[in-house]
Amino acid sequence: MRIDVAASLTLSSPAPATALLQIAVGDPVEERLTVLSGGEPAEVAEFDVDGARVHRFVVAEGDTTVAYTAAIETGGAPRRVTPAEWATALRPSRYCPSDQLEGFANAEFDRTAPRAALVPAVADWVHRRLVYTSGASRPVDTAVDTLLLGQGVCRDYAHLTITLLRALEIPARLVAVYAPGLSPMDFHAVVEADIDGTWCVVDATRLAPTSSLVRICSGRDAADTAFLTTLGGVARFESMTVTATTAGALPVPDAAPFPLP
Repeated sequence: MRIDVAASLTLSSPAPATALLQIAVGDPVEERLTVLSGGEPAEVAEFDVDGARVHRFVVAEGDTTVAYTAAIETGGAPRRVTPAEWATALRPSRYCPSDQLEGFANAEFDRTAPRAALVPAVADWVHRRLVYTSGASRPVDTAVDTLLLGQGVCRDYAHLTITLLRALEIPARLVAVYAPGLSPMDFHAVVEADIDGTWCVVDATRLAPTSSLVRICSGRDAADTAFLTTLGGVARFESMTVTATTAGALPVPDAAPFPLP
């Protein structure tokens, strides 16, 4: 199945700064990235960070526009969990303080259940516990804040799911994706968990079918997967549009784990 994705960003800066982008997919069949900054094409360098494609460029004084398009053919082998990934995905992280929720998780879930059943059970619990509310959370909120608040957006759903899974000693990480069928359309955050040595995606928001997601990058939490980071200066984010489309009907979103290539 072919999936077409696109993202456009605009920002402005009073002085030069360095920008890092994480919006590119892996192994596209077609792709184009253009960056205009201060009225001129910017020189863009690409490098790899833990399997993610990161693009770095200098934001000039004035306005900057970023335009990215790509086409992807879905399919491919499931991703196996490496020992390094296993260790990293079990540790508490900035937004996922799993050590603070161990007692809570053990009281709520049967950790002796098979992972193939326990992982979707945790995602289903988060789906029922939270209310999806745009603007309800702050960029600094952790999974504990989300649990107490009872609402949030996709990254909050993902952080709480990851935290509970790690508290149950199940390796879990956040994955930034393009999501056909998502409404309103945006970059989306889901969770990958280790089920019998394979990374499998669950989405506690149930806003898009997991089988049609397109991977951008993965990390411990949102601190590792930001689509735009500015360093050495200040840049004001002005606007963004994201699209992800495919021909034909999409399946209904559900809680079943899916191995995202």
